[in-house]
Amino acid sequence: MPPSLKLRPIVMDDWTAVHDWARLDESCRYQGWGPNTEHETRAFVERAVAGWNVEPVRHRVYVAEVDGEIVGSGVLHFRDRRHRQGEISYGVHPKLWGRGLGTAVGAELLRVGFDGLGLHRIAATCDPRNRASAAVLGKLGMSFEGRMRHTRRIGDGWRDSDLYSILDGEWRPL
Repeated sequence: MPPSLKLRPIVMDDWTAVHDWARLDESCRYQGWGPNTEHETRAFVERAVAGWNVEPVRHRVYVAEVDGEIVGSGVLHFRDRRHRQGEISYGVHPKLWGRGLGTAVGAELLRVGFDGLGLHRIAATCDPRNRASAAVLGKLGMSFEGRMRHTRRIGDGWRDSDLYSILDGEWRPL
């Protein structure tokens, strides 16, 4: 992980930095959202901030910073508290792709999930066409479990999702 990368809870003042990449086609190519308008990004950040104050917590949205600059975000979803199941997702500004930041954000989300929250299993999904994200999940030690067909509609058609996961006993910090 880049030595200066840190995750912190998202706050409303972060919306403009988030919008800097959420408005870009390449950021949301494999997502069911975007490109965002300013209104959509503000609404997302507003919901994300409010989510930190809801009990029980359903998800935690973080921004990723390097040397004080917001470079991406990460989300830790609580899928099943009783069975200690979670899911992570992450994004990095396209201008910084290829520098290991996605892996660093994912590694920190796994650390929070396993060490901080005591989760047993953490999953992640990615579009099968998104080879870079699949590579990140592999670097994180996550195992490919299979392909889920037609899980979301993106643009002009239905898209599949590849499912990855890691168990607490398998996880090793990077």
